This record gives sequence, C-alpha cells and structure tokens, in this order.
Amino acid sequence: QTCALPILDVHRLEEGRAFWLGGLKLPSSFGAVGHSDADVLIHAICDALLGALNLRDIGFHFSDTDPQYKGIDSKILLRNVMALIKEREFSVVNIDATVILEQPKVNPHIPAIQVILAEILEVTIDRVSIKATTHEKVDSFGAGEAVKAYAVCLLSK
Repeated sequence: QTCALPILDVHRLEEGRAFWLGGLKLPSSFGAVGHSDADVLIHAICDALLGALNLRDIGFHFSDTDPQYKGIDSKILLRNVMALIKEREFSVVNIDATVILEQPKVNPHIPAIQVILAEILEVTIDRVSIKATTHEKVDSFGAGEAVKAYAVCLLSK
C-alpha cells in the first residue's frame, strides 16, 4: 500500500464562470479560474493519486500551456490519472478530501459528487469522503475570492 500526504489545490473565483466541483456543476453566479474547468477538488485528488506513486503532479501530465487541455473537463484528467494508477497495478482504497469555500454551500451536493468520483475511481461511495467547511470570513478564501481543496489517498497493489 502507498498513500499521499495532504495535497492542496487553489483557484481564484470570478463572476460569470461555471463552478465545477467534483465533476458536478454547482449553481452559482461565479466559478473558479483555470486553464481547464478549474475543478479544484478533482485537481487535488489527481495530485494525491499521482503523488502516492511518485508520478509528479497534474501540471506535469496536463500542462496549463498545452492548448489541448484548455477548458477540459477535469473528469477526463482524473480518468487519465486512473489509467496511470492501474497501469502500475494499483487501485484506490479510499480518498479523503476537504473543500474550503464560503459560497455556494457544498454540503447539499456531496452525495452527487461522491457518486461521480466513485465511478471514476472504481470504488464504492463509502470510499470517497468529501467534507466542506468555510474559512470563517478570514483572508481571500473567507472573503469568497478563492476556493481550495485538500485531498489524501490510499492506494493498494
């Protein structure tokens, strides 16, 4: 078995953008800014999976300067990361992730996000732990200017 240390991903928020989180489009007048769809939760999970097997990071595999990844659905990136994991004969045991965001509220969407992620990760829903919290109005995250997610994983050969 192998695991990753807690991995962090951060994206700035901007009005007029779609807000993707865990492969689900959340109802919001603003969204995260990034080269892809800026799904902070999936990006943190990708980095945790890659890090657990010493496969560098999401930017190494899917460069933000490569036009083929412009606006890409992050679920595709996660599927590609899973292919790398399976190629090395590993599988996901579990994922534990936390999203820090003031608005929109994440908790009502967690069950739907778990279904999406469990299917891609090839695990049961009870192996995908997603938690949400706020930053209590402190700094850029608390002011609603950014979103961040932490993720850890356990893999088994």
